[in-house]
Amino acid sequence: MSLLVKLDLAPTSEPTKRSKCPPDRLLAGDPDYTTWAQDASRDGTVNTGVWEATPGTNRSIKGETFEYCYILEGVVELTEEGKEPRLFKAGDSFVMKPGYVGVWKTIETVRKIYVVVG
Repeated sequence: MSLLVKLDLAPTSEPTKRSKCPPDRLLAGDPDYTTWAQDASRDGTVNTGVWEATPGTNRSIKGETFEYCYILEGVVELTEEGKEPRLFKAGDSFVMKPGYVGVWKTIETVRKIYVVVG
């Protein structure tokens, strides 16, 4: 097993997971989520891959997890609770720290690299 992992930014393989927004977090639309998990630590506390979402709006709650995101395609608007909305598009990156609560609005289908720790 190599300790150097190249991420496939445009995976053509079958996704590892397809899902919908949980009803208690859905605010608008009917977004589809697709995940291509590409690497994980031995204990499962660090996960990396590519994630895609179609337009829609949902509550985003990080709990105890830390997430780094790099937007490959699309446009999203994130509004942290009590803060002004912020727009992110292809080429932008951001971190959502443990305790983050806000609204995730996918304006144009988004594809991102994610690294989740927690």
